[in-house]
Amino acid sequence: MSPDNLHDKEELKYLEDLKDGHRDAFDFIYVRYSKMLLPKMQRMVKLNEVVDELLQDVFLKVWLNRAKIDLDQSFKGWIFTIAQNTVYGYYRSLAQDVKMQKHLLETFAEFYDQTEDYIFNKERVELLNQAIEKLPAQRKEIFKLCRIEGKSYQEAAEILSLSPSTVSNQLVSATKYIKRYVFFHSQEFIVFCIAAYLKVK
Repeated sequence: MSPDNLHDKEELKYLEDLKDGHRDAFDFIYVRYSKMLLPKMQRMVKLNEVVDELLQDVFLKVWLNRAKIDLDQSFKGWIFTIAQNTVYGYYRSLAQDVKMQKHLLETFAEFYDQTEDYIFNKERVELLNQAIEKLPAQRKEIFKLCRIEGKSYQEAAEILSLSPSTVSNQLVSATKYIKRYVFFHSQEFIVFCIAAYLKVK
């Protein structure tokens, strides 16, 4: 068992009590782990008032999910994962703001332009599939034929009984939508871009 999976006896007792809903145990865990989480979250989010809110959210999730604590696994790893996902959630919600999207696309235009290569990486298949499924039916078929199966505009047009120009226009729209979807739903892009945005505000 790795060091991260070993609890000291005091912590283990408090974790057992926390699972049973004891508030004093929660207070102990809060004091111990807030000191560890705070500097890490401050590096990811540059606004202290936001960090404070996110930190409270992390411990609210710990309390609400206390029954799921596995005493045989690293509690530190568990709570750090909750903290990371909480920060990502904040970034994703921030990225839904239209003004923020416009600013990010302008500021990170070069980075955004790389998205097209990024979305066809085999490690991004799930994200790509999510984006494709949100396309209108015809646009979805055109994208799959031309970008996934590698068919020409003419071939896709014949299969779908459309004009090549329609295929071309629909493919441009589909690709634009998918690039934006991937850009604003990828944790790597969102963390990089918004962290940089907050740093220079």
